[in-house]
Amino acid sequence: MELRDIEYFSVIAEHGHLGRAAESLGLSQPALSMSLRRLEKSMQAKLVKRTPKGVELTAVGTALLSRVHRLRLSMNDVAREAADLSQGRAGDLRIGATPEFAEYLLPPAFSALFKAAPKVTVRVTVAAPDALRPALRSGELDLIVSGIASAPFEDLVSVPLLDDEFVVVSSIDHRLAKRERVTISDLAWERWAVSAASVLSWQWLHRMFKEHGLPPPRLTMDSNSAWLRLLTVASSDLLGFSSKRFLRQVATHFPLAELRVREPAWARHIGVSYRKDAYLPPALVRLTEILKTTAKEIVAEKP
Repeated sequence: MELRDIEYFSVIAEHGHLGRAAESLGLSQPALSMSLRRLEKSMQAKLVKRTPKGVELTAVGTALLSRVHRLRLSMNDVAREAADLSQGRAGDLRIGATPEFAEYLLPPAFSALFKAAPKVTVRVTVAAPDALRPALRSGELDLIVSGIASAPFEDLVSVPLLDDEFVVVSSIDHRLAKRERVTISDLAWERWAVSAASVLSWQWLHRMFKEHGLPPPRLTMDSNSAWLRLLTVASSDLLGFSSKRFLRQVATHFPLAELRVREPAWARHIGVSYRKDAYLPPALVRLTEILKTTAKEIVAEKP
């Protein structure tokens, strides 16, 4: 079975007519018919049946067409691998990341990558994990940096990088910032700036409020930009969430205070994930190793 014949077959299916398909491919009709017969011979079944208006797919032809998209994904992976190996290109990497990790974990890693592989290009999508994982599964992204689920996904490979803790933050002038300890009840009537109502830190707060018999927290600002949220919190009476490591890194930029909430902290395992069956370009493998090194350096930093 030749991949070229499968591609020609998909064009025949699209046009429903051998002559029009041949014209769109720049082939003669006899050459296209020969390709179709070759594919049918390898499949040991008829793929089309002739009609007065052209051709229609048989049941086997319909089944084959349903697999063409998956085959094209695999072919694209193979083509990228061949280009990397034969031409020595670093590749075009498509990375997804959640906001906090995009802004404190990726910059030093990219800096090291661009020095080691100056021809590499990187496209970064910053979004919530619920939006990143479907894009990873569909082949739109090569790798994502986010929290790792406690129960692994069967179709994804996840590589741990570090553990991080999310904390409640306020401006240094907020009335709760001066308290030695803050309870969930103290937070009951505050307003919040968060990345999205679906993120786990926000869900954690909802659960804490519910367990203490309190009304749901008040969402005042919703933004996926960590910098915008922290700037807003630092200059208002809103509260927010932040990765503790990210907060430490931007402490010189924002007059923020970490509130000492009595309830258990919300911690996560942070890592990279990619499709189990995906081709990993050499530059992506190198970036993963750089991210591991960057994470070790961050963990080794003194608070």
